[in-house]
Amino acid sequence: MPADLVIRNARIIDGSGGPSFQGDVAVTDGRIVAVGNAAGTGGREVDARGQVLSPGFVDTHSHDDGAFIRYPGMEFKLAQGVTSEVSGNCGSSTIPNEPGRKFMPGDLASSKSANWTDLNGYFAACMALKPAINNMMLVGHNRVRAYVIGREDRQATAAELSEMRAHVAKAMEQGACGFSTGLIYEPGRFANTHEVVSLAEECAPYGGLYATHMRNEGDKLLEAVEEALTIARSAGIGLHISHHKAAGKRNWGRVKESLARVHRAEEEGLSVTLDIYPYTAGSGPMWQYVNLERIDVEWATHVMINSCPDDTTLEGKMIPEIGEEKGWDVAETVRRVLSTPRGQNVICTHFIIDETDIETNLRDPRVMIGSDGIPDLNGRPHPRLFGTMPRVLGEYVRERKILPLEEAIRRMTSLPCERFGLAGRGLVKEGYWADLVLFDPLTVRDTATYKDPKQEPVGIAMVVVNGAIACENGAHTGAGSGRMLRYRQEA
Repeated sequence: MPADLVIRNARIIDGSGGPSFQGDVAVTDGRIVAVGNAAGTGGREVDARGQVLSPGFVDTHSHDDGAFIRYPGMEFKLAQGVTSEVSGNCGSSTIPNEPGRKFMPGDLASSKSANWTDLNGYFAACMALKPAINNMMLVGHNRVRAYVIGREDRQATAAELSEMRAHVAKAMEQGACGFSTGLIYEPGRFANTHEVVSLAEECAPYGGLYATHMRNEGDKLLEAVEEALTIARSAGIGLHISHHKAAGKRNWGRVKESLARVHRAEEEGLSVTLDIYPYTAGSGPMWQYVNLERIDVEWATHVMINSCPDDTTLEGKMIPEIGEEKGWDVAETVRRVLSTPRGQNVICTHFIIDETDIETNLRDPRVMIGSDGIPDLNGRPHPRLFGTMPRVLGEYVRERKILPLEEAIRRMTSLPCERFGLAGRGLVKEGYWADLVLFDPLTVRDTATYKDPKQEPVGIAMVVVNGAIACENGAHTGAGSGRMLRYRQEA
């Protein structure tokens, strides 16, 4: 019986970190059925002509919970070679949900059609839209806290803590891979360490993870790392540190100290991994970073506006540039931008990261890749939404030679699949799901820029999701073959 798809003459990098080899890969009924020599013919034969064939890339840090509903074609991820991702990061998730209720201003994780209440309902809503890629979910602390307590700046009562624990436990029972926090954001920042430990403990019976946007990534980075280690250790689960960085010029270089603390914790028996995005700028809801009574002018000087629904002419401009045009100083510019009717919907990019720190992170074998992109396509999103994976391959592997191609592929495939429980994925191996990427290692690169971010990469010839060709030579097929994934369970 012929295979559904045969890719021949490829340079296969199987995701294990081992050396590449020449060969064929055959796919039938969504799974890989032959690696090395595929005898016979396929329903579709593709001559790879020496291009690299690897497992599909895994975006370990996405905020695409709502995007699976709004943009089920997920073109901005598919074009990068992303076949699976982990959403629900930074404490923000679509669950638990109360239909019709708005939990946070500028909440991009919800939509008018958000009629689910739990993870099972959310997954069913996503599958009804035939998503292009696979999705694994974390349950978010900010969402759970907002659901139970609202946005109040106070500690949880015993009854509220018990209710929050129940929501985390239910998500884990339904297949979430862990519990995420965004302790720099409201309302997560109002919680003490004890609350976070209590909720994270609900992951322990399932072997789930604690994934965190730590309480501080700048001046108090090391203290925040210690808190994250304490939470995971106390809860009896593994730790994943999101978008590891040392923010602000005065802190550049401190990722070495941070990584050293992680290494010591591992030596003491705690399992720790991290992810980064390959850019010197972060991005997020601007209001969450600003105290209007005491504006950090140094920070604001390095801020660009991505989305500003009340004045789209500001999008793509730096705060000082806007101030010069309007006749305002930096602090006044920030106040004006955030004081518009939809000011809490403003998304910004802030240039706060040292290039050397990115390279230091990428050299660490525990570090994976996550885009952290915010899928607000109405404005000018951070280019990482469109370019993260190709940027690693083009800039940091080919041009700078920071890490070998085989190791980069391991960090983007088998390592995240193992860590986040994407069963049967992450390797080019017989019996595994056929999530595959065919690309040219000599030409693959990102094209998205800060000024013009909605640009798909080049050099990726084909993306296969669960055995179906989802993107070929830049054309999206609309196959809709993605799945909702449950922790350590076959789809």
